[in-house]
Amino acid sequence: MGEDGRNMTELEKQQNLPGDVPTLLKYISTSDVPGFENLESIVAAMGEVEQPQTSNHQRKYSISISMPSSPVGNGSKNTKHVLFDDTPDKVLGPGIPEPAAAYPSSSTAKVKFHSQPMPKGAAVGHGIEMNSFTHHPNPAIRKLKDKRYDSFKTWSGKLERQISNLRGKPREESLPEDSVGPAAQKMDNNKDAFPVDRYFDALEGPELETLRPSEEILLPDDKKWPFLLRYPVSSFGICLGVSSQAIMWKTLATSPATKFLHITHDINLVLWSISVALVVVVAAIYLLKLIFYFEAVRREYYHPIRVNFFFAPWIALLFLAIGLPNSVATTLPHALWYVLMAPFLCLELKIYGQWMSGGQRRLSKVANPSNHLSIVGNFVGALLGASMGLKEGPIFFFAVGMAHYTVLFVTLYQRLPTNETLPKELHPVFFLFVAAPSVASMAWAKIQGSFDYGSRIAYFIAMFLYFSLVAVRVNFFRGFKFSLAWWAYTFPMTGAAIATIRYSNEVTNVVTQALAVALCAISTLIVTGLLVSTILHAFVLHDLFPNDIAIAISDRRPKHSSRGGHHHLKWFHRRTGSSEARDIEHYLKFVNSDCKDVEAGFDDSQGSDGSNNAKPQLQEH
Repeated sequence: MGEDGRNMTELEKQQNLPGDVPTLLKYISTSDVPGFENLESIVAAMGEVEQPQTSNHQRKYSISISMPSSPVGNGSKNTKHVLFDDTPDKVLGPGIPEPAAAYPSSSTAKVKFHSQPMPKGAAVGHGIEMNSFTHHPNPAIRKLKDKRYDSFKTWSGKLERQISNLRGKPREESLPEDSVGPAAQKMDNNKDAFPVDRYFDALEGPELETLRPSEEILLPDDKKWPFLLRYPVSSFGICLGVSSQAIMWKTLATSPATKFLHITHDINLVLWSISVALVVVVAAIYLLKLIFYFEAVRREYYHPIRVNFFFAPWIALLFLAIGLPNSVATTLPHALWYVLMAPFLCLELKIYGQWMSGGQRRLSKVANPSNHLSIVGNFVGALLGASMGLKEGPIFFFAVGMAHYTVLFVTLYQRLPTNETLPKELHPVFFLFVAAPSVASMAWAKIQGSFDYGSRIAYFIAMFLYFSLVAVRVNFFRGFKFSLAWWAYTFPMTGAAIATIRYSNEVTNVVTQALAVALCAISTLIVTGLLVSTILHAFVLHDLFPNDIAIAISDRRPKHSSRGGHHHLKWFHRRTGSSEARDIEHYLKFVNSDCKDVEAGFDDSQGSDGSNNAKPQLQEH
């Protein structure tokens, strides 16, 4: 062993260093660097450290050092920038050895060092190319690999992976599992029917659209989601509200009992044209959501309230056929009715079958006022079919609708303990109670050819429900957060007004005529108010389409931990309208201003257990 080798061995023993020191340090420590123990000389030999410059993203220090062009001394023309890894005793890059034992010290005795500064960004680019920055803390780099929305995309799930495997294309690395969340990691493995209990456990409110404080969501809640993810199926309620107005103004213009108003047919034509445009636009946008975010549509279908809005586009088409202006066409082909009613038959076989099956989606558990949307389509279809001269088909759907409406009406009136969706307070959704009997009265009148006793019974039921709701609470649309679903709650009021016009044609007097005009005016004012509110939220407040929390819940209850507790606390303060917050507020109303009741409660609890650590606790429901 030469003199240099003996010096190196003695130095290792003095510093208690391991034997396999990297070749670079081993060569510097014995040959070129005088005064190895001097820190300043080491820095002078290895180069200078550039100061970090402020940029749009965080990056590590860029170091300019002297490196061997090759461990075998092939020259400096093949020098290449290298990237240092975080692990000790290891250097990443082509041509640089990892262990020192791979090359003896004699092979590097004649290697010359050439100073080659590393340009800014070169290491980052090379690192990404080597898939070394998948876990990079830089937010700008991580944003490029953001896969949090892919679980809802149609082409980023199992089908895309299968296509990639068939083509032999390797899977692209995504974000680390801890950044996506444990619930999102298991979404691809849970593509079965979403359990309805999770909606009841994770959401609250009359429309099940508010997240409970103890729950988490799969998508980020600190920024706005893509537009299609925020576009709900309840947007078809706008089509229901406007198209029903077209029918009402057509009835006002053609009914003998309202001839004194001298209503022109142009209003019907304008409203019908607007309705057609709305149906086309809303349906086209939701079709894009179905194509690009199928998982979001699937979750809406399994939502116990949103599923009823899948009847809305077909009901809107029926409204367009009924409200067709006479200047456009006077008759419609019978085949059109069968085409429009086919989707109703398919959806009803699925939904009504679940109501009777006794499973998780039995009617006693999922019954809510929105279920009237799945009922009223039968009566609207029967009304259109009878207007076109059909007999058997309209009677069939009328019978199916009447049977299920009776069961639903009784279930909602009973307010069974198993039902968790009925709101404690009156809400615009309760106006859907009026929709079915109003349309049923007109449908039976068309089937029978006159507004007979059967039609009048259904009409009187609708009027009783209408005035009972209005008499209890006049400001029905106040005190609640605005929602596009409110548009669907306006067409029952319009249906009651149209039924009153038809009734006034049979029983013509001042009372019936005045009632018809009053109900039409109320319906028009409500729709106009909703139109103004929709424009205000869309173009002024920019919150017409907020993040749709209802589709982003996890498929299982989150585990309670210290980190999760902090998250729950954040949601508690953010959502003050939750049931827990209302319970606390209700409790504080009975506490005196001097807080003697609270103090007495603390004293009793402390005296009973003899400790001062008694604290009030809130039980999580």
